[in-house]
Amino acid sequence: MEVVPATRAVQHPFDPPVDRAHGTGGPIRTEDGALSREAPGPAPDNMAKSVGSYIFNAVRGGAVGTSEALPGISGGTVALMVGLYDKLIGGAGHVVSGIKRYVTDVPRGRGKERAQEQFRQVDWSVLVPALIGMALALVLAAVFLAPLVEAHAQYAYALFFGLVLACLWIPYTGAGKKWRAWHYAVALVFAALAFTLTGLPGANLPTHPVVVFFAAAVAICALVLPGLSGSFILLTLGLYEPTMAALRAADLPYITVFVLGMITGLALFVKVLQFLLENHHHITLVVLTGLMAGSLRALWPWQDENRDLLPMTDVPVTVAFAVGGFVVVVGMIIWEQRKHAQQARVETHHHNVTV
Repeated sequence: MEVVPATRAVQHPFDPPVDRAHGTGGPIRTEDGALSREAPGPAPDNMAKSVGSYIFNAVRGGAVGTSEALPGISGGTVALMVGLYDKLIGGAGHVVSGIKRYVTDVPRGRGKERAQEQFRQVDWSVLVPALIGMALALVLAAVFLAPLVEAHAQYAYALFFGLVLACLWIPYTGAGKKWRAWHYAVALVFAALAFTLTGLPGANLPTHPVVVFFAAAVAICALVLPGLSGSFILLTLGLYEPTMAALRAADLPYITVFVLGMITGLALFVKVLQFLLENHHHITLVVLTGLMAGSLRALWPWQDENRDLLPMTDVPVTVAFAVGGFVVVVGMIIWEQRKHAQQARVETHHHNVTV
């Protein structure tokens, strides 16, 4: 009788994580890449929920992309607000590590195992839809929304001021530890740093490919740091308008150089931030809180393009926009807390039933 060798069930690095309790995720594959009989088939309700979650993650990514088209609005802050920040930073860090290990291991005959292990730690069901939504929203916002914001700058920035002010609560409470006096001192130092940076006068750098490359690398670092706006960095360097014009005109040479700079900056910086979030989470959030607080200077409604203060006109309507932005974020925070509490109750009930 022929003996059939046993095959070990493994998960493909780009397959979503398996949830055996709910019958979602997977599929499970054998080592040769074939589908295993162990693969749980998701129920129709779970499939509908998966499609809904993809759309939801794309919308969340779209919010981040939209913010990056507007000077002064931090994509990192919006990512925190919509609950994407840790997923994006962690996922990007694992992707960078996976690519690095693939490039270094495969030519030396070490195989792909270490690279695949990094890829398996990425929540692709969140990362891919979010990045697609981010890219689409960035282009659409550059074409349609940025001119609208410029036409109604005072009201728009009042709205954003309220949004970011309320968002301070997220990193402030995110570490789950009580702040001490020295934490407030650290936050104050970084708030002063962000306040100073956002008050620098604009420059006019040439649109030489080398300049564009390094400007994009710096701007993407600002994207992953809540409180600092990538588009505001470009505005300070005098490259915001050329970049928006390149997006609107589909200037492929400019866009290609810019994207390469973004990828390089992200690869160099995201691993540092991932390490800090994983190993020094509390103090990292203290620093991010300070950066966000100091960056409010860039969103003050009564200032001109040169950061000079303007007379406070139309105060009631402007304040109403700021309050509206504040209330929106508070509502989102309350909704998120209730959702997590409900999920915790469901998981506790499920655990009690299975036990």
